[in-house]
Amino acid sequence: MSGSVDLQVNGYYGVDFNSDDLTDEAILTACRQLRDDGVESFLPTIITDQIDSMVGRISRIAEAAETHAEIAEIVAGIHVEGPFISPEPGFVGAHPVDCVREATVDRAKQLVDAGRGRVRLVTLAPEMPGTVEVTRWLCDQSIVVAAGHSDASIAQLRQAIDAGLSMFTHLGNGCPGQMHRHDNIVQRVLSLSDQLVISLIADGHHVPWFALANYCKCIPEENIVIVTDAIAAAGLGPGFYRLAGQMVEVDQHLAAWAEGHGHFAGCATTMPQMAEMLGRHLGIDPDRIDRWTRTNPRRVLDG
Repeated sequence: MSGSVDLQVNGYYGVDFNSDDLTDEAILTACRQLRDDGVESFLPTIITDQIDSMVGRISRIAEAAETHAEIAEIVAGIHVEGPFISPEPGFVGAHPVDCVREATVDRAKQLVDAGRGRVRLVTLAPEMPGTVEVTRWLCDQSIVVAAGHSDASIAQLRQAIDAGLSMFTHLGNGCPGQMHRHDNIVQRVLSLSDQLVISLIADGHHVPWFALANYCKCIPEENIVIVTDAIAAAGLGPGFYRLAGQMVEVDQHLAAWAEGHGHFAGCATTMPQMAEMLGRHLGIDPDRIDRWTRTNPRRVLDG
């Protein structure tokens, strides 16, 4: 495959975009490997941390893109995932709960300003205080707003859509392993899938293949986007890796586990590997894979 667009990359090929020691050379290394792996453009993803730390990391990516044309050519913008997410167990996922913050326009502006026009996507939880106002403000800045790490009710999701919400981040993840059998965030989002672009991690770990197949049957074809949610392990394989200060263990099956927590922390699977597995496990034809990994995510960025 070639020319894919990945809207969620926390790190790649030994490089953690959430490191405070991130250098231009490290970013170049990740960008070159992504390009070698057929990625046309991607969004480095900065996850929940102290606001000042997030600001510094967003600024670091923006500076590197301004300095190096090679980085600017492949970095289509920045995805800010948090800190306006649910602090509830399971829903917070691998994000540090003590860094989750109430959404305010001032905080959102800090994060957006750090990107100097390069923040393109923000993931937040619509049920959290302040998110409706922040969603409207972000949309006014032409920034795509996604729900994620969220237990929003149907009413809260609809209110957020009215405010400009247009996407949901990695459906089936960022939620507890056990939920209400009918009224849960997965079913709520699927019921609104004609109004939301929905991203999915197709590694066979985050969502079992049979469940992913069910999701894809429910979501309109034009609203399916495959993301890797890649961490520094992507392209390297099993071992121990850093993600924003926490240790992640990648096992022999390429499942990435937050050390000591028993839940996933990003993904070690590359986009070419996901494309191959979508064909092998689900029988998805190349045209549909191209649509899910290139055409649809490109449309998200192009507005």
